[in-house]
Amino acid sequence: MDILPILSTLRRHKLTSWLLILEIALTCAIVCNAVFLIGQRLQRMDMPSGVAEHELLQIQVADAVVPPNPYARISEDVAALRQVPGVISVASTNEVPFGNSSSNGNLRLDPNQPERTLNATTYFGEDIAKTMGARLISGRDLQPDDFMNVDVVLKALGTGDSKNIPSVTLITRTLGERLWPGQNPLGREVWLTPTVALRVVGVLDSLVRPNAYDTSSAQYTMVVPIRMGASKDESYVIRTRAQDRDAVMTAALAALKKIDPLRVVTTQRSFDDIRNRYFQDDRAMAGMLAGVIIALLIVTALGIVGLASFWVSQRRRTIGVRRALGATRANILHYFQTENFLLATIGIALGMALAYAINLFLMTKYELPRLPAEYFPIGAIALWIIGQLAVLGPALRASAVPPVVATRSV
Repeated sequence: MDILPILSTLRRHKLTSWLLILEIALTCAIVCNAVFLIGQRLQRMDMPSGVAEHELLQIQVADAVVPPNPYARISEDVAALRQVPGVISVASTNEVPFGNSSSNGNLRLDPNQPERTLNATTYFGEDIAKTMGARLISGRDLQPDDFMNVDVVLKALGTGDSKNIPSVTLITRTLGERLWPGQNPLGREVWLTPTVALRVVGVLDSLVRPNAYDTSSAQYTMVVPIRMGASKDESYVIRTRAQDRDAVMTAALAALKKIDPLRVVTTQRSFDDIRNRYFQDDRAMAGMLAGVIIALLIVTALGIVGLASFWVSQRRRTIGVRRALGATRANILHYFQTENFLLATIGIALGMALAYAINLFLMTKYELPRLPAEYFPIGAIALWIIGQLAVLGPALRASAVPPVVATRSV
């Protein structure tokens, strides 16, 4: 179809044409960025934890007073929990994946290095990797002789006594690749302070950080052989079969209460609950952005329908003349579809430029990643399809205008 008559008509309706173009451009820009942000949220929500998610429970308790021997109390609790029917493994820990509260350390590859190489999470507690289900892919697991009591370690850090500080660690594969690209991390040392070095004795396939905000550093994780037991608060991770979790939780709470009826249970949850709660804001954000996309597309479609209907009513006599001169109904239908396609294409081109500008602003202000080029076709195709569907009704009404209209007086 010759588009020159279409362009001539659009030039006579500049204001309405540009209003529709700007509406399409704004919708395209927002849709491209919103779809990208939804993708980022979904990717974050799908973040692997590296643990046996459906088999884990967490119980946190607080004693009324600090026990005379906190380490003996934890040993007693762990022994009692292991006797609960259905329990596979138990560990006392300082934190759990996706638990938000996190213990972190700055790592250096050289003790004299002025700036840290990176920041990594440090899990403490005996049998942590085994209980959580983190898979050891090379080296060995931490042994009982590797562990030291947390209060002794804290005192040694204050005095610089390296003899009472752990000397070995487990790290994740991702952390090893980041620290020593293309090299075997086993046997290598990483420095927590200028006087404290940890030698890597084992590599875990995956173990996510409790506060994994950034997917690129979510696996920067270490397991340090420090034995918990310096406070009146204890946190236990229990591994069981997925179908036994409810029964094990009830029995485990009863076992802990039997040891000390006065202790308060501050947390009791499955790992599924931990994960769902951690990502609840991401789900809400993705839902809100999806709602914005749908609302914008509906408003844009209604704008196209309204403008096309207005133009059909204004051009009835012109349409009748064209029909009288031999134009078929299909010719009229294609005319309005082509007109809408041209307007949508101009709007999409402007929208892509605007989408890129919005993304640059978000990158600068909120440290978001660059908008990948593949998101531009998504917005373009969506708007082309919606534009053609929206104009179809008015275009069909236009094609139904009879030739006799041309003979009527205005």
